[in-house]
Amino acid sequence: MTFKHLSVLAEDDDDPMLSAVNLVDVFLVLVVALLTAVAVQSQTSAHESVTLIRNAGQPDMEVVVREQGKEVRFKGAGSAAQGQGVRAGVAYQLEDGNIVYIPETGAAPAEAGAADSAKP
Repeated sequence: MTFKHLSVLAEDDDDPMLSAVNLVDVFLVLVVALLTAVAVQSQTSAHESVTLIRNAGQPDMEVVVREQGKEVRFKGAGSAAQGQGVRAGVAYQLEDGNIVYIPETGAAPAEAGAADSAKP
């Protein structure tokens, strides 16, 4: 019986470069997996709607709306809004801090309703 084939295996096990090459292969696979995950995440976030408010309550407040890859910026004029309008609904702040907006549909504006009720 010869152990010639066993000595060949023992020589390969002593080579330190084989383990280094295996580690490089493992890290390459991990890098490709991470890059794929980042690419998939960026594609899904590009289709989401996001609203950002910068400098809230300040004169230079800015609202940024991102929808379907498009970005729209609204900048405040630094003063309170002026003009005429109608009541669009009511907003309530809940105990947990959330704000709920309830639009008024089919109802007359508050000023017109008050003027109509004052007439006999």
